[in-house]
Amino acid sequence: MTSPSSAAGDRARAVIAGIGSCLPPLVVTNTQVIARGNLDTTDAWITGRTGIHRRRLAGPAISTGDLATAAARAAIDSTGPSGPRPDLLLLVTTTPDRPCPATAPEVAHRLGLGTVPAFDLAAVCSGFLYGLATASALLRSGTCRAPLVVAAEKYSTIVDPFDRDTAPLFGDAAAAVALRLGDADEPGALLETDWGSDGGGSDLITVAAGGSRLPVTGTSTGTPGHGDRYFRMRGRQVYAHAVRRMTSSAEAVLATTGWRPEDVQAFIGHQANQRILDAVADRLGVPPRHRLGNIRDVGNTAGASVPLALADAAARHACAPGARTLLTAFGGGLTWASATLLWPDAPARTAAPEPRPPLHDHQEVSPP
Repeated sequence: MTSPSSAAGDRARAVIAGIGSCLPPLVVTNTQVIARGNLDTTDAWITGRTGIHRRRLAGPAISTGDLATAAARAAIDSTGPSGPRPDLLLLVTTTPDRPCPATAPEVAHRLGLGTVPAFDLAAVCSGFLYGLATASALLRSGTCRAPLVVAAEKYSTIVDPFDRDTAPLFGDAAAAVALRLGDADEPGALLETDWGSDGGGSDLITVAAGGSRLPVTGTSTGTPGHGDRYFRMRGRQVYAHAVRRMTSSAEAVLATTGWRPEDVQAFIGHQANQRILDAVADRLGVPPRHRLGNIRDVGNTAGASVPLALADAAARHACAPGARTLLTAFGGGLTWASATLLWPDAPARTAAPEPRPPLHDHQEVSPP
């Protein structure tokens, strides 16, 4: 479903004013992943099937919130000293610090944003584009003036190190964008979005335990096995769905924008698998010189993958401001989303994970 403009002839758009990222310091190679899980595979097989050579993993002392706080602060710094102060924080994640409460309010607190609204959004690997569409709608409606969209994942906490199908794929990371209201023809403008879901495929990508259907502690409805707390994926079916859904969603958003595939000057797809990325780009007709990504060095960082690739390309000055850009993603749910934008004119900033400080104790407040 493509999101319509807020009003006919309305040229106001969400504009990316800042870009930030955070990668944990530990670099883990394919050989180390194989040794850690005693996996029946090789470095050549992993590289050939996925395009991944290495990934970053966060240690036990680093949480999703720590990664998110650093990336968010980097995005705020990217807007410069005169940049707008964020007045809403949306955190995209599948791996929150705790099931309850949401991680976003604490991240906003750590950033010194006061009592701004803050909430988590879960759409797995499509999460960043879902968050971008949501924040854009809130911004254009006047609900906020400077939303901050953060995508942070610590998949090392839910991936089974002994599962050959998933252990080599994932890495930990965070990335963020700061938004403001601007015009449709300026660099960074988010032009159109398309998103959708199909719950009929909800069992293709899943962590079975931890929710009300199968609590980790076990109830009368069943006791989860050891493997139920880990991420599982039916690779062949997911591959087919991912290629088809990302292609059709990208075609839909291009049509709404009024672009042809040959008009696209920068293409970033969800960094899940290089073969999937190539298949989607080939079907769309996007030439290799316009395909951007960093899957080789960071792996699949789930909801953080699209903004992380955006930050990486921006840091390398891979595109000129205003270049016609297409983003697309697919994830569990099943969910998918695409967006068109003009390449932002914002310096990409990066930061190291921020350790969680002691939280302030709140005094009891008497009722009015």
